[in-house]
Amino acid sequence: MLSSLIRKIHQLQADPVLRRWLIGRALGRWPGEPAFTPHRPLYLDDLLPLKPESPSHDFTGSLHSQPAEPLTLELAGETVHVEMGSEAKLFQRPFDDIEALLSLHRFSWISSSTDPAWVGVLWRAWREEFSVPSASLAWHPYTVGERAVNILRFARRYGLPGPPEETLSVLAAHVSAIADRLEYFGDHHTSNHLANNGRGLFVLGLELNLAKATDLGVRILLEEAKRLFTPTGLLREGSSHYHLLYLRLYETAAKAAEQAGRPEAPALRAISVKAREAAQMLVLPGGLPLIGDISPDIPPATLLALLDVGPGVDIPSRCCDGWLRFQSDSWSGLWHASPEGFSHMPGHGHQDTGGFELHFEDEPVFIDPGRGSYGECGEA
Repeated sequence: MLSSLIRKIHQLQADPVLRRWLIGRALGRWPGEPAFTPHRPLYLDDLLPLKPESPSHDFTGSLHSQPAEPLTLELAGETVHVEMGSEAKLFQRPFDDIEALLSLHRFSWISSSTDPAWVGVLWRAWREEFSVPSASLAWHPYTVGERAVNILRFARRYGLPGPPEETLSVLAAHVSAIADRLEYFGDHHTSNHLANNGRGLFVLGLELNLAKATDLGVRILLEEAKRLFTPTGLLREGSSHYHLLYLRLYETAAKAAEQAGRPEAPALRAISVKAREAAQMLVLPGGLPLIGDISPDIPPATLLALLDVGPGVDIPSRCCDGWLRFQSDSWSGLWHASPEGFSHMPGHGHQDTGGFELHFEDEPVFIDPGRGSYGECGEA
């Protein structure tokens, strides 16, 4: 806390614009933000608080096998090796980067090549330590939503990890952990996390036959799309990677809604189609320019391959919502500068005056080196 205060004082000393703004704010020259109730968007007044529901499921079987080989976990920015018998220590060990810890709790390390037996072992170890909702990072709403989606995606392929009723009970607790702490903090401070909360509730509701959770989740997804995306379908937060991340979120939500015969399916599909069209503008022949923050949830190359998004054919030069796509013969480029004159907050753009990449055919020539870490010092 002291280091944060010292950093803010130094920032105030070095920034005359900030000093003038603070003085004007103190004198009432600049209006404050509109009043709001944390965790309670106005568009959810008829759905909150969420009443408890009894879950049910149609998953096949459960996992009881033991791993035959040690496990290598690819966490956000760190590789961890796990031996059988040491799984409990995994969730107690410290990490230098908080994103590595969060990716562990989000079970985002599950991939198509992960031994299903290891997922069952680590799910059991996690339940023994963290099955009761708390104020810890393990139960942060964004992490809760990610974990629920990853576990349920795994369960659709291999069956529920752990004893079905126990796993079902823990997953049901994920619903209230999200709904009671929705990441809404008024129009000035609500980020893409709220849409992620909605996706988590929507998937949990559909998979566990929870009608109220399903309705709550899809309402959030539809309303937050208005906040997240510009009229041209670009993510307003200033990050090419996060744009792809939320394209994937809305495409998977649209597919789930279509499979369930939900009336909201056409609206969700329309959002994802526009976001995909915008994504083609962001991808150059040499790959995706990493302008703005990179999400720790999934590597850019992996996400790009999953979405199968390419630069399209003969995309002309165009400019919209702060992004400029340049194309001339063998040369192509992507520039970004926030239309507001500063990085959108809250968001994932760089705290600078813009970024760009320039490619010749499929070879990146000038690249944006990006942000080194999520911290407050050093490469950040």
